[in-house]
Amino acid sequence: MDYYQLTPDVIDEALASAGIYVDRGLMALNSYENRVYRFQSENDGILVAKFYRPERWSREQIEQELDFVTAAAAQGVQVAEPLQRNGVCLFEFGGLLFSVWKSVPARAFEQDSLDQLEALGEQLARLHLVGESHSLSLRPGIAPEAELSKACNILERHAVIPARLQHRFFDALTSLGRGIIEYYQPKELTGLHGDCHAGNLLWNNGPWLLDFDDCRRGPAVQDLWMMLSGDRQEQLLQLDTLLAGYETVRSFKSAELALIEPLRGLRMVNYMAWLALRWSDPAFPAAFPWFNTEEYWQQQITALNEQAESLTTPPLSLTLWD
Repeated sequence: MDYYQLTPDVIDEALASAGIYVDRGLMALNSYENRVYRFQSENDGILVAKFYRPERWSREQIEQELDFVTAAAAQGVQVAEPLQRNGVCLFEFGGLLFSVWKSVPARAFEQDSLDQLEALGEQLARLHLVGESHSLSLRPGIAPEAELSKACNILERHAVIPARLQHRFFDALTSLGRGIIEYYQPKELTGLHGDCHAGNLLWNNGPWLLDFDDCRRGPAVQDLWMMLSGDRQEQLLQLDTLLAGYETVRSFKSAELALIEPLRGLRMVNYMAWLALRWSDPAFPAAFPWFNTEEYWQQQITALNEQAESLTTPPLSLTLWD
């Protein structure tokens, strides 16, 4: 089955092979890494089917994702759950792996709501408690040295950076990479969502966590820092609010705040490499037309240099409120 040519008829056949039937309303949802479709099933209600991009994760790695989500749901964490058929929740059709999820009837998460941020902190703490006992051993942990090396190779191999900017870009990338490796020194790891931002959250009597495609082990702060925005004082208020909820359930190690800027830098580099790697997928040039422009890469050189400088500034600390 061609991953890039998933027609409604093929999707119907794949779902039917797992005993799940589309009655109406099949609609593609916004997703670049995987192919995701929402539909109405007479027997199971509103569902979401997720067809995994080939060769990104192995069957066993995806099964660990599904096991982690199922365990979190069993412990009361508000997560979208995979649908099971005869104890199985990962299916295969025509060589493609797919899962089906119960739709969460909810509205968008409001990142500027302090009440919602506090409730999110509590849910993330509950997730991290579950993560303590889940090794996620087959999924790669957060490993800056290996990730930076891979990202650099992708950016060099795919030649998306204008020739006259390549020297400056890779100098800036090398400088930032050295700083990330130096300053990323986590002391404690747990199972994480891994990509916790507002686009992967919904709100219905509390926050709901969606899309665990990037779940892995790492420091707890990885699931917190992407919810921080604005100037330093705004971020301190948001952080204080998140931790007010978090620490009702699980202790947070304040030393992890020093990991925020290394993690931010790593995400910047991985994002550029991800776009370069996927550029041959027709969906990407259409969605990110600015990616192969000289202006974009000029901006990235500046951003990399600024991020390298940020590594040496004092980290966020709630003891600095004044």
